[in-house]
Amino acid sequence: MPALIDVAGKIKGDEPVPEIFATEYGDKLNAIFRAVQRERSSPRAGTASTLHRDEVRGGGKKPWRQKGTGRARQGSIRSPQWRHGGVVFGPKPRSYVSDLNKKERRIAFIAALADRFQKDAVTFLDVSEFNLTKTRDLAALLYGGAKARKDRPATLLIYAQDEHGSIGEKLHLIGRNLQGVGITHAGALDVKDVLKFSRLVFTTAACDEIRKRLERGAS
Repeated sequence: MPALIDVAGKIKGDEPVPEIFATEYGDKLNAIFRAVQRERSSPRAGTASTLHRDEVRGGGKKPWRQKGTGRARQGSIRSPQWRHGGVVFGPKPRSYVSDLNKKERRIAFIAALADRFQKDAVTFLDVSEFNLTKTRDLAALLYGGAKARKDRPATLLIYAQDEHGSIGEKLHLIGRNLQGVGITHAGALDVKDVLKFSRLVFTTAACDEIRKRLERGAS
């Protein structure tokens, strides 16, 4: 069961695993793979572009006559084998957006979170008395100290969207220079973030927000 800690890092008790994450989803690896592939490829700009031989300026004149020079026949200095010539099979602007239906995206997200819960890689954070103001305070909360970071797993802190003004901004401010620590809100959390970090730390409100959103998606 995930531990519930306060902002001082002290364990206050255990929290039950939400029912939606208590099931094994070992047969959903393909959905997870496709979801991560979609999340990584969709933001790509796809603006790489090269010119074909018919798009390069110049080269209208035949470099030399067809026969009698002893050299290979050439029709244009803009052919691909020439310097500054066109590019064969070069990239053209395209979209990398990969589609995945809503049901598969939901299942992949649940499966990724369920894996973290089953591996005891989830901790809940009670922020009712949030008073952290320095980076070393956050390091002490997560790892027991800044120097202990080297031996601890990469950690992602997730707060609720409603907590952005009161807690989220402070976390971003004091955690931006802490290596191996990511900070995001529940609305921005996706499958690749869940898999990228070995440990997830949810505020209790963030976990409730995600659970309710996923349960609404099932109806």
